[in-house]
Amino acid sequence: MGHIVVSENLSLDGVVRDPTGEEGFARGGWFERMDDATRRAWAEIEDEEARSASALLLGRRSYEWFARRWASRPGDWADRLRALPKYVVGSTVDDLGWGVVTRLHGDPVRAVARLRATVDGDIVVYASRLLVHTLIDHDLVDELRLTTFPCVLGAGERLFGATGAPKTLRLADVRTVGAELTIGTYRCAR
Repeated sequence: MGHIVVSENLSLDGVVRDPTGEEGFARGGWFERMDDATRRAWAEIEDEEARSASALLLGRRSYEWFARRWASRPGDWADRLRALPKYVVGSTVDDLGWGVVTRLHGDPVRAVARLRATVDGDIVVYASRLLVHTLIDHDLVDELRLTTFPCVLGAGERLFGATGAPKTLRLADVRTVGAELTIGTYRCAR
């Protein structure tokens, strides 16, 4: 059975919107503020995560964002992301040439539950804020890996939205990345 892992970059106040500043959000670009040593350390951890993943699960917009940037990027990390099977939740997904891509049809909760039952290993979710809200609300997330950037934005779309019931998490690990970031790993208690 698969293990759904949400892997997100966020500000201290939980904002995930426009980390690279490409969307025009006035408070965007916060991802780009880390120093070079921290960026290298973060990239090593992300590469390690991709190497241990069995698949990627993305919402449509996140898939399109990643595909445009990673489909032709050189390097081992990019090669690994291209090689991973990708499952995309969304009714209007175009194949953008980013390796093996499967669109999940119908109700996303049922589709992800079926996917989880058929894939062995980690199914990593990058970005995909709305999908993450749905997965958390329906108890389909097994683990959250939250990379926190040392900034408070005060506005913007946040990772966590309203849920139908409180969700209990257990801290599994905390580590620093470079001189600026922390990664908190939480396991969902059921």
